[in-house]
Amino acid sequence: MKINKNFDPILSGFSAAIVIGVLSYITLNTNAGVWLLLSFGASTFLVFVLYDSEPAQPKNIFFGHLISILVGILFNELFGISFLTLGVSVGVAVSLMVYFKVMHPPAASNPLVALFSDMSYETIIFPVVVGTLTIIIFAIFLNRIVLKRKYPKRKIF
Repeated sequence: MKINKNFDPILSGFSAAIVIGVLSYITLNTNAGVWLLLSFGASTFLVFVLYDSEPAQPKNIFFGHLISILVGILFNELFGISFLTLGVSVGVAVSLMVYFKVMHPPAASNPLVALFSDMSYETIIFPVVVGTLTIIIFAIFLNRIVLKRKYPKRKIF
């Protein structure tokens, strides 16, 4: 059954709410650690509204977030927070995402989050890797099964 276009924005918003709700619940109500980054809100917008765009594809989500958080943590560990490190770290993250063809605009904010939150290498697994994999799994399930959309555009494996 095809989804009525009038309900599409509501279902997209509801789908984003489910994903962020699950990540928030695990973060706030369990001992599983932090599963949520601020940039994940914008990532859910991409996977449920602009799901056929290149930045919304699983490879871009995963590696875009991974590269940009690594840049932010490296800048935090090596140089600390300053107006210079905030600007340069975002520039480096953007350049690397473009160079490796894993552009994911929400991930460009991760160096700022890493520097302002004084993140260290431990945060790479939780929330970045586990959080992005959760977004990808939910995006595939909700887009394909519930919303009847072709997502991702290509096979993942």
